[in-house]
Amino acid sequence: MNAAYYVGNKTIKLGESKIVPPKSNEVQIRVAYSGICGTDLHIYEGKMDNRVTMPHVPGHECSGIVINKGEDVTNVSISDKVVIRPLGYCGKCEGCLTGLSHICYNMNFLGADSDGCMQEYWTVPAHMVYKIPDMPLERAALVEPLAVACHDVSMSGLQFGETALVIGGGPIGLLIAMVARDAGANVAISEINEFRINLAKDLGFDVINPMKEDLVKKIFDMTNGYGVDVVFEVSGSEMGVSTMTKVAKARGRIVQVAIFSEPAAVDLRTVFFRELRIFGARVYEHKDYTRAINLAASDRLPLERIVSRIEPLSRLGEVLEELTSKNTNDMKVLIQCSE
Repeated sequence: MNAAYYVGNKTIKLGESKIVPPKSNEVQIRVAYSGICGTDLHIYEGKMDNRVTMPHVPGHECSGIVINKGEDVTNVSISDKVVIRPLGYCGKCEGCLTGLSHICYNMNFLGADSDGCMQEYWTVPAHMVYKIPDMPLERAALVEPLAVACHDVSMSGLQFGETALVIGGGPIGLLIAMVARDAGANVAISEINEFRINLAKDLGFDVINPMKEDLVKKIFDMTNGYGVDVVFEVSGSEMGVSTMTKVAKARGRIVQVAIFSEPAAVDLRTVFFRELRIFGARVYEHKDYTRAINLAASDRLPLERIVSRIEPLSRLGEVLEELTSKNTNDMKVLIQCSE
C-alpha cells in the first residue's frame, strides 16, 4: 500500500498509488517526504468536502526524485532531486494575463482541487517541478512552506534594519521570522503556546505572550515608542487582527498571512489615522520558490528545528487525528512516502 486516500468522515484509507505515465509535458516523481499543513488538516476534518473529490490523495508540500518524464521536458532529468510548486493555473484569466498566475481565478491547487503527494508515485506538469541542489530530502520537503514565508516577506517590502512582529509562532510564523531575520530585520514573535514560545526563544527570537504581558506596551517599549515597521498576522485569530493595527508604526505595513473562514473586523479608524497599508499574501510566485530553494540549500536557516517528527505513510490517519486533537506540541510533521 503506497498511497493514502481521504474518503470522508475523518477517515484515511491506504491503497495503491495511481501509476500515471507522463505525457510530453509531464514529470513522474517518486515522492520522498510530504509535510502536513493546515490544508491537510481541514481536508481530514471535512471542512473541504465540497471542494475535494473522494477518494482524495491529500498533500502538497513534498520532495522527491524524478523517475520518468515526457519527451519534451527539458527542465529536469531522470534521478534529479526536485520539489513541486503545486499551482495549476489556467493561463487565461486576468490574474494569469497580468503576470499573477499564483492568484489564478481558476486555480487547480494540487492536494486540494486534485490529488496530491501523499503517495509514492506522482505525475505532475513539468512547469511545477523545480530541480534542487544537493540537500537532504527531508529539508527539501520544507521548501513549499518556506516559499510562503519568502512571499510574505517580499510582499511586506521589509528592509534591512527594520522592525517586524510576527503574530502567531506556528510553522509558517516561525519560517517568516527566520526569513525576516535573514533579511536583516529585528524580529519579535507573539505566541501563547508555551511549547512554541520555548522553541522560538531557543532559536534566538524575542517572544511575547499576550496572555501574560501587555503586547502593545511591550512593542512600543522595544521600538522607542514608534511601533514596528511590519506586522505579519499569521494567527488567524480575532486577537491577532485587533492587535495588528495597534502595534504598527505610522505608515507601517501589515501582511495578512492567515486565512479566515469568516470576515474579521479590522480597526479601519487606526488604519486611517496612521496611514497603514494592509496586504494580502497568497501562496507564492516563481521568484519566491527560487529564493526558498536557495535558502534551504544555503543552510543559513535552522529549518530542521521545526520538524517535530517523521512518520510512515501507513500512520497518516493516526497522525492527522493526533494533530487535530489540539493536545499536541508538534510543529511540522513529515510523512515518508517511499523508502
